[in-house]
Amino acid sequence: MKKKFLSAVLSVSMLASVLTGCGNTDNSSSQSQTPAANTNNADNAAQGDDAQADASADQSADNTAEQTPATSSGSGKVYYLNFKPEQAKDWEALAAKYTEQTGVPVVVQTAASGTYESTLKSEMAKSEAPTMFQVNGPVGLATWSDYCYDLSGSDIYGQLKSDDFALKEGDAVKGIAYVIETYGIIYNADILNDYFTKDYAAVKSVEEINSFEKLKAVADSIQANADDLGVKGAFTSAGMDSSSDWRFKTHLANLPIYYEYKADGISSTEAIKGTYLENYKNVWDMYITDSTCAPTLLSSKTGEDATADFALGDAVFYQNGTWAYSDLSANGMADESLGMLPIYIGVEGEENQGLCTGSENYWCVNKNAPEKDIQATLDFMNWVVTSYDGCDSLAYTMGFVCPFKEFDNFPVSNPLVEIANDYVSSGKASVAWNFTTMPSENWKNGVGSALLEYAQGTGDWSAVQTAFVDGWAAEYAASNN
Repeated sequence: MKKKFLSAVLSVSMLASVLTGCGNTDNSSSQSQTPAANTNNADNAAQGDDAQADASADQSADNTAEQTPATSSGSGKVYYLNFKPEQAKDWEALAAKYTEQTGVPVVVQTAASGTYESTLKSEMAKSEAPTMFQVNGPVGLATWSDYCYDLSGSDIYGQLKSDDFALKEGDAVKGIAYVIETYGIIYNADILNDYFTKDYAAVKSVEEINSFEKLKAVADSIQANADDLGVKGAFTSAGMDSSSDWRFKTHLANLPIYYEYKADGISSTEAIKGTYLENYKNVWDMYITDSTCAPTLLSSKTGEDATADFALGDAVFYQNGTWAYSDLSANGMADESLGMLPIYIGVEGEENQGLCTGSENYWCVNKNAPEKDIQATLDFMNWVVTSYDGCDSLAYTMGFVCPFKEFDNFPVSNPLVEIANDYVSSGKASVAWNFTTMPSENWKNGVGSALLEYAQGTGDWSAVQTAFVDGWAAEYAASNN
């Protein structure tokens, strides 16, 4: 990842909420036919602490000029196909507020978890297609580029803090990142500090955990002495239902891809070699054996189960990201109890590795929409990232880390983000989000299924290798023909 990208990330006041389009237990899409409607059943953990939100809003009000009413330059309408089920209600509320101020209709439809691509294809085929949608990066853009309006002359493009947050084809700006996130291995500092005092502790401080070898030694000894520590396992359950499997088939799978790209000096490929798949296996083995549950139970374990494992003190380690802070805080965890380690996989030089930072959320505008709807959509997008109401909602209600200038006036506190910034400040190399180059959702699903079969003992690791390597080549070819 380029140093200027990391610098730009550091300049953002970072907070994020329950993930970023990667996991949700809702299995149906929802639509607001009128802006005030609210039909999505997904829980919004980002709204769990009203006192914090109120305090943050008061703080931002002190730093922001008095709000001016929203205006619209035309009579068009907006239809936003939202990628994040966990923020469905928030987007509907924000859309209603914009309509109240401008009279411009804004419809928000939210795709169910894991169905965004298929929902987008279906909706784009309709006469009333989305005017605003999103892609996950270069692979998503390859599919939808012909639908993307050039945002290079737009007001919202001018609001970006860095050009690194723009998704480009040549000079054309096809997408704009609207949330930046970081993930790693969150740890319970209270339990870990207690562990360090024990005779059986493999290390005596968190600073010593700087490699996979050290991490595994710690996890193994925690698992062996779980009763003494008052825990059920070293790691939370590695649930493989749709609310949790993205943590492993996407986020964990990013590590072997990142190191292969780094070794080969590339940023994408049509045929992954699987150079670091043995490292991937070693981490997965640790996750499913040094755990709060037996591997045979993983098919039914959810993201909520993993959150509960960690928040209740049943586990010491939890692979997740900065967006998890809202849930953990709402479940009573104190800021000082939270820490985060890189996901070490056992490669040379990993003691200098940092956390995984990036985005897979880029806003796009449908260039095939009527002109008045395009303009209405551009006006709405700019209002979202410049108005008090829009910034307050994104920063404090949705809990997003946004790379736009106005968000300097909306500071929020997240200990996990502060830890992420400390890693970069200390010179640790952040891991790029190369999973945006994964060839398809079908590829991820194939890897996830093979991981589960291996964990349950109904398949072997060779099936994971086949899904990873052969599946990549097949899906890349299918997506590019």
